[in-house]
Amino acid sequence: MRTQIDRPTRLIKSRILAATLLAGLLASSAAWADTHCDEPVANWQPREVLRQQLEQRGWTVQRIKADDGCYEVRGTDRLGNRVKAKYTPASLRLRKLEIEFSEGGDASAYLDPVQKAK
Repeated sequence: MRTQIDRPTRLIKSRILAATLLAGLLASSAAWADTHCDEPVANWQPREVLRQQLEQRGWTVQRIKADDGCYEVRGTDRLGNRVKAKYTPASLRLRKLEIEFSEGGDASAYLDPVQKAK
């Protein structure tokens, strides 16, 4: 036998569950949309320009390909760490960077001096 208290409790729980699911969907769609670039192809800079910029920073570029409207770069950095990065093709602005540190690798080389001091 159910009491009247059970009905409001179930209603509250179902609303909380619905709100949680909605928030999760919105967050996942925002994250998905953030990884795409939407610059017109006519404004894209040549891949070679990006390659030269990265090589000047000490990277060894293994490949650059277009993926989801962005340039995706794979290679190694000047410290020998494997890197995967996404750049906007027109502005060549970094959108995403993944670093697989070699053994004994340290992220401190990637932090600016202000962050290191904290």
